Amino acid sequence: MLLRLAYLGVTNAFAMLRLLSMSDREREVEILALRHQIAVLERQLGKKRVRFAPSDRAFLAALVHRLPRDVLRRVRRLVRPDTVLRWHRDLLARRHAAKSRPRLPGRPRTVHSIRALVLRLTRENPSWGYRRVHGELLVLGVKVAASTVWEILKEAGIDPAPERSSAFLRSQADALLACDFFETVTLSGVRLYVFAVIEHANRRVRILGATAHPSATWVVQVAKNLVMDLEDAGCRARFMIRDRDGKFPELFDSILKDAGIEVVLSGVRMPRMNSIMERWVQTCRRELLDRTLIWNQRHLLHALREFERFYNRHRPHQGIANARPLQPLPAAITDPGQIARLGIRRRERLGGILHEYQHAA
Repeated sequence: MLLRLAYLGVTNAFAMLRLLSMSDREREVEILALRHQIAVLERQLGKKRVRFAPSDRAFLAALVHRLPRDVLRRVRRLVRPDTVLRWHRDLLARRHAAKSRPRLPGRPRTVHSIRALVLRLTRENPSWGYRRVHGELLVLGVKVAASTVWEILKEAGIDPAPERSSAFLRSQADALLACDFFETVTLSGVRLYVFAVIEHANRRVRILGATAHPSATWVVQVAKNLVMDLEDAGCRARFMIRDRDGKFPELFDSILKDAGIEVVLSGVRMPRMNSIMERWVQTCRRELLDRTLIWNQRHLLHALREFERFYNRHRPHQGIANARPLQPLPAAITDPGQIARLGIRRRERLGGILHEYQHAA
């Protein structure tokens, strides 16, 4: 466009020089001839519009913008005066934008290998949101901002998942446990009940068993096993959040009370009072149970044990800054050469239902 504009300026400068040697009568005759040619062109075009190149618009706007509006309306033209004035405003706006553009470059573009890895993780795990992908990158030692993952997914036309948080529960996390029953059905139609406990402080999950008949004796034994596990792990919880399910006998609360853990009942039909446990149940269903055909109780326990190990040792969690419940995040990779050549290997669990990503040896 700049080259074209310079060419128009030079040719019209020579045309001005030619006009200096012409008499007033000759100039008036040429103006009348040009006006007649414009009229003929308008008749031939009819309702069609004349297409001006950007350089033509800029030159015409710079040429006539100083003319008063009433004079401009009397000039024979192919466009309206308001259009010419709009061209001039656009020319000034582009000139101002070019001068206002910062001289220093902004944040460098994300390395291609990282972008490819983000899209690969999202493609292989459609249920992951941008926070889940960001956590997996931190586990691999790839330090990028969560907003960068968001932008990569947005550019690829992938809608990132919303962020969820609970400030109050985080502030009280060190003293809180939560438990719940959830059910699943085998291929033969048998309904099995699973009992799980989660620690609010580090999001560690304990799956304590599954049964088709959650009797009071079975639940009491589960409570005893839980107390022993907590003592072995050195967990100093003070409160246990549970719902008002009739499967919990009074002896369940008594065993926990003897261990120094007070049972806190959630409100009636208020699952948000036990939101972290409910959230984990949703995660277990979405990432495991909804994608697995359970044959029997033994198969269910095997799948749940694998998911428990995956969740506690590998899967990053948003509520604890994308660390893993039993393992902290590794040091971020700072070597640009290593960042540019990311060799990531996928390890499959349960036949490919769960994916773990590690650096290739």
